[in-house]
Amino acid sequence: MKQRRRPRRWAQRLEDVTLWLARQLRPLALFNLAVPRQTYRRQENIPYGDEDRQKLDVYLPLEAVQNRPVVVFFYGGSWQSGRRQDYRFVGQALSARGFITVIPDYRLYPEVKFPGFLEDGALACAWAKEHGAGLGGNPDCLFVMGHSAGAYIAAMLALDNRYLSQVKLSPEDLGGFIGLAGPYDFLPLRQRQLIDIFGGADDIPETQPINFVSPAAPPALLLHGATDRIASVENTRRLAQRLRQVGRPVKEIIYPHYKHLTILLHLASFLQEGEPVMPNISRFLLDWAAEEAGAREVFSAESC
Repeated sequence: MKQRRRPRRWAQRLEDVTLWLARQLRPLALFNLAVPRQTYRRQENIPYGDEDRQKLDVYLPLEAVQNRPVVVFFYGGSWQSGRRQDYRFVGQALSARGFITVIPDYRLYPEVKFPGFLEDGALACAWAKEHGAGLGGNPDCLFVMGHSAGAYIAAMLALDNRYLSQVKLSPEDLGGFIGLAGPYDFLPLRQRQLIDIFGGADDIPETQPINFVSPAAPPALLLHGATDRIASVENTRRLAQRLRQVGRPVKEIIYPHYKHLTILLHLASFLQEGEPVMPNISRFLLDWAAEEAGAREVFSAESC
């Protein structure tokens, strides 16, 4: 028992240090120093729109592949900060397991307010859908994934049809969505900046993913830390309950000792050992991709 507790306490201390460093520099960039470069290929600075921040990077398995699931990952940062280059460790984690991984930048506050970042997210998904096959992916196995504010973007794209419909897609085009420590039900708005980001919406409840749950929602994997002090774990519990109420498949996993960044940090290759986050994500992607093809029992990484 002691051997299991030590890594968790160490991970919590690491997160505390990372949060402190976040006020000083770009701490996530430090994780990239330990990313094994020989495990993936990367295509950089690809435009998916006309704006400066509408660019993305693609992470590919080292060997050429076909028909792999395509994952669009949205990073967090309170809709106010972040850059795709700092998440190379996420791209490596997914591509090393055989997934085509797209990490876009998107416009941030104060350049845009709600729903500007959602419109960018939809554009990035349209790019992945159009180009996925040429990258060795299966565009019919398209997943959205995000951490924190990025999980909010993924959830809104998966649940509210308005944004994907603008790019001639719909939530039915998604194989599923994966939310890590996401805010899905956070009214009333109390922080000044959140009021400025979301408060201008014509209908404030329409800013909340939980209000768009329907029988058309794609399968969901929701991961959260029980001790998250930034985005309460109740966000995940309430969204999972609402999805179950309408009969949609949802896997809800609450990690007892994880905080807000712990889930994200354990995607880094040197922190994966003995931790369940990456295996849970990989299993969800492979299982639902297989079911999409009607071949759950005989799924291989070579086909969806």
